[in-house]
Amino acid sequence: MENLPPATVNGKYSFLSKIHSPEDLKKFKPEELQKIADECRTYLIDVIAENGGHFGSSLGVVEMTVALHYVYKTPYDKIIWDVGHQAYIHKILTGRKDLMHTNRKFNGIAGFPKISESPHDAFGTGHASTSISAAAGLAAARDLSGSSEKIIAVIGDGSMTGGMAFEAMNHLGDTKSDVLVVLNDNQMAIAPSTGGLKNYLVNISFNKTYNKVRKFIWDSISLLNNDLGETAKHAVHKIEDGIKAALTPGAFFEALGFRYFGPIDGHDTDKLVKAFKEMQELPHPKLLHVITTKGKGFKPAEDNQSKWHASSGGFDTITGKSLKKVTKTSPLKYQDIFGRTLTELASKDHRIVGITAAMPGGTSLDTFQVAHPKRFYDVGIAEQHAVTFAAGMAAKGFKPFCAIYSTFLQRAYDQLIHDVALQKLPVVFAIDRAGLVGEDGPTHHGSFDLSYLHPVPNMIVMAPKDEQELRDMIYTASQYNDGPVAIRYPRGTCNGLKLNPYFSSLEIGKSEIVREGSSIAILAIGTMVEKSLEASHLLEQENIDALVVNMRFLKPLDVAMVHAIAESHEKIVVVEENSVIGGLGSAVNDYLRKEGLSNETLTLGLPDKFVTHGNMKDLYRMLGLDPENICRHIKSFYKGAVAGKNESSQSTIRTDRFA
Repeated sequence: MENLPPATVNGKYSFLSKIHSPEDLKKFKPEELQKIADECRTYLIDVIAENGGHFGSSLGVVEMTVALHYVYKTPYDKIIWDVGHQAYIHKILTGRKDLMHTNRKFNGIAGFPKISESPHDAFGTGHASTSISAAAGLAAARDLSGSSEKIIAVIGDGSMTGGMAFEAMNHLGDTKSDVLVVLNDNQMAIAPSTGGLKNYLVNISFNKTYNKVRKFIWDSISLLNNDLGETAKHAVHKIEDGIKAALTPGAFFEALGFRYFGPIDGHDTDKLVKAFKEMQELPHPKLLHVITTKGKGFKPAEDNQSKWHASSGGFDTITGKSLKKVTKTSPLKYQDIFGRTLTELASKDHRIVGITAAMPGGTSLDTFQVAHPKRFYDVGIAEQHAVTFAAGMAAKGFKPFCAIYSTFLQRAYDQLIHDVALQKLPVVFAIDRAGLVGEDGPTHHGSFDLSYLHPVPNMIVMAPKDEQELRDMIYTASQYNDGPVAIRYPRGTCNGLKLNPYFSSLEIGKSEIVREGSSIAILAIGTMVEKSLEASHLLEQENIDALVVNMRFLKPLDVAMVHAIAESHEKIVVVEENSVIGGLGSAVNDYLRKEGLSNETLTLGLPDKFVTHGNMKDLYRMLGLDPENICRHIKSFYKGAVAGKNESSQSTIRTDRFA
């Protein structure tokens, strides 16, 4: 963060300007907390309006965050935020408010909790449904070491739909360890939450009979009132347990071994402070059900919660109206090409169904949902279930397209192997956000999908160079019935090509030459085809005539093309937006070694480390995957120098020569 200077919180924020840590917050009177929360909300809106970032979720937990840090003593006590984009107010209150303008920027603070960034970040949570498991581990370590810190998991934004959360609760109920789970119930993930659990929680929230009695118990008697004798306390517990069991679905959490409390208003600082103080005194697993509004305090975000889940910035802080100048119509996004193409194909092929894990808008399956509502399924944040659910549909003759981000599909790897590939079921994996994704950083980069898909038997793996090829790959996959197919494509806008009104079926495992050249061969896949073409034009200025091949398929590899190139070009370069371990470069090198071919090879790709966050241009330049650096590496390799890391590139580069 050395390149981004701190900002200054101006006089507009009379309370917030005095808060540099949770200890400063504790100096204020309880009746001042709502004013502090109001300033935090205004400050967050100002920061996001200028710089962008996740938005709605943090607006919904402002009062909760203020109350948590007012009652608990972080970093001694541990708060885990799930998912981590709820943690912006947490960052503001824990010494990072003057760095919020660097949020998600190259060399700036991360958009999620990060252990290495602050001692107040107890656990990194870029993916959903992990907080309760982490809290259970922290609590077990605390109990073994004999310390006494409190452990709090704040889980919301749809994260409770993930099976891992229930696995952890089941275990905690058995260990009976002192952990507080705060269920931030805003009935949303990025899109509205789905499923039985959502209905379960709604039933609790609107059960008038229970809430009247609960209010009497909570407000009037107080389960922790020290003036009550032990017999009276025990009686109150019994009464409350009976009410929960008879009237509310809260008994579900009780059955897992948790004491259930709530629901309470998540925007009432007084009630939240009282609740958290009482929770501190209970030495066993408990769940506090808190009702919040995603986007609270910013009317555009309250009215359209999905749209304002995150923002790129540049909007009016009152109306939400964009302040950016629109110069021309932007090309479609790759996700839009997928959504529109699948919708078009499904109109003619009634076997096609669309499946998403809480990301209908993020994958553009919302287009499919409107056109084919009976064949659309949003399973919530439950990628493992999504994959096996797709396998079940495929087993009955349907053609499921399972649209999941690359980094989230990692969560369902076992299901992909055993439930789909082993049984040769024709599930199509539409792998969005493959490769780098920019500001969301290492938890969201799709750095490994070529590597983790490569060894799976029966799997077809392909990546398009542009939007037309994506359309043709989707069509090809829809016609392939001999096993699973994976199509990986990037985040962001396409190349702006005029699309064909018809579809072309691609020959499985067949690449294409996109530029002839005799000096050196470049084998590229996906996003790197265009960058390699640009690099080839720069190489031409150096009198290096580069052949460029769009490999299209990682699996099956076009071995006929690789063999022919190996015979005609002494040196081969592989360029991919994937880890250099296990991807296209590994496939090419394995084939050359197997055939006893003596070519020298250079693989340019993502390094054997986690890539930081930042805008795409900065990341490509840092990793040596922009055209200029690709040209420089190839020039050095062609002229016989040893390519490697230098001051302007941190990419991992593999060079191999086979005898």
